[in-house]
Amino acid sequence: MPRTYYVYILASQRNGTLYIGVTSNLAARIFAHRNGKASEFTKKYRVTRLVHIEPFTDVRDAIAREKALKKWNRGWKLRLIEESNPDWDDLFDTLNG
Repeated sequence: MPRTYYVYILASQRNGTLYIGVTSNLAARIFAHRNGKASEFTKKYRVTRLVHIEPFTDVRDAIAREKALKKWNRGWKLRLIEESNPDWDDLFDTLNG
């Protein structure tokens, strides 16, 4: 079975601080962020709400997308989230069915 890679966006709250990352194990990575084990940035700013997910089959594509999103201005990032998740629901609970 081919591996899936994920680009994800975390938020502290609606229109709050954003964090963009890439991983091959989304559930474990988000769990680590929520428990202060993944990133000092997410720990410091309490950025734990999973608000956007994009799957990729090629790690190079995922990394390229992550880098591109990090260069986007804030308005573009907010619009991306609003298009796929207008209520800024926490998507973590949807990961395991």
